[in-house]
Amino acid sequence: MANRGLTLKPCLTLLFAALALAVTPAFALDKVTFATNWLAEAEHGGFYQALADGTYAKYGLDVTILQGGPQTNNKLLLAAGKIDFNLGANMIQAFDAVAQNIPIVAVASLFQKDPFILMSHPGAGLDRFEDLPKATAFIGKDALVSVYQWLKTAYGFKEEKVRPYAFNAAPFIADKNSIQQGYATSEPYEAERQGKFKPNVFLLADYGYDSYSTTIEARRDLIEKNPDLVQRFVDASVIGWCNYIYGDNAKANALIKRDNPDIRDDLLAYSVAKMKEYGIVDSGDSTTLGVGAMTDARMQSFFAKMTNAGLFAPSLDYKRAYTLQFVNKGVGLDLRPRQ
Repeated sequence: MANRGLTLKPCLTLLFAALALAVTPAFALDKVTFATNWLAEAEHGGFYQALADGTYAKYGLDVTILQGGPQTNNKLLLAAGKIDFNLGANMIQAFDAVAQNIPIVAVASLFQKDPFILMSHPGAGLDRFEDLPKATAFIGKDALVSVYQWLKTAYGFKEEKVRPYAFNAAPFIADKNSIQQGYATSEPYEAERQGKFKPNVFLLADYGYDSYSTTIEARRDLIEKNPDLVQRFVDASVIGWCNYIYGDNAKANALIKRDNPDIRDDLLAYSVAKMKEYGIVDSGDSTTLGVGAMTDARMQSFFAKMTNAGLFAPSLDYKRAYTLQFVNKGVGLDLRPRQ
């Protein structure tokens, strides 16, 4: 019996070693936390898509999506090194980070067009963009000190016309002589659903407001120390967005609804349709350079408009707000529908 026991021991050792190899992955995934700027919605769909369909895992990433909300400021978590990547709303925020000497850099732009809109009641004398400055304007605090300042200098909008916008469409719906800010992917839907009318929609990107939007932001030290991680996260996110817009996004929407149970299926469908209609994700430079594209010329154009509007000093080194190191490589072009 003693000899049999001695023979069995090395066999058991080999068996346990084989089992350990069977359950241990070939390589450990890099853990990454990505924070969004609002509750989960279709405007974050590509990131959820890359998580749902395994694209992040394919790129060696174990991604946690930390959703934002009205009481959160995930940009502060990024600056403090508590998270790895953050979703930036527009380039005004990125320029402001440079002005405040905060080492945050935009590494990709998943939206070629900022979805910021103004909307008005049809048939109330506000059917053309040039009619809008005369209307009462429901504008939020953040927009008032940013995009509205550009509207003042570029189109003659006036601050005395502004009324507070608290993310409630009721005041706009009740006042036919008013306009309201919003996103092309959501607020018109609410106006139609609650007000029972189809509002006029003016996408500011079509009137010269050429900010990038839905950017991926990273700390400068991460870019310098681990560019491979940044590249993999950017590439996987780009592929996620291509698949969300052009492929089967049911699993991504299920994850969105898990994080934000209050979101409606019809709003998700509406938002995706509007992103396609307006070319929010894929238009202009992205059709040749790939989704996520950014260019120096576009950045220079937008910065000049913001300095003219008084938001930044012309001497600001705005190029520190972004890098083209990780984009314009044609990633995902093969996923676009053939014309």
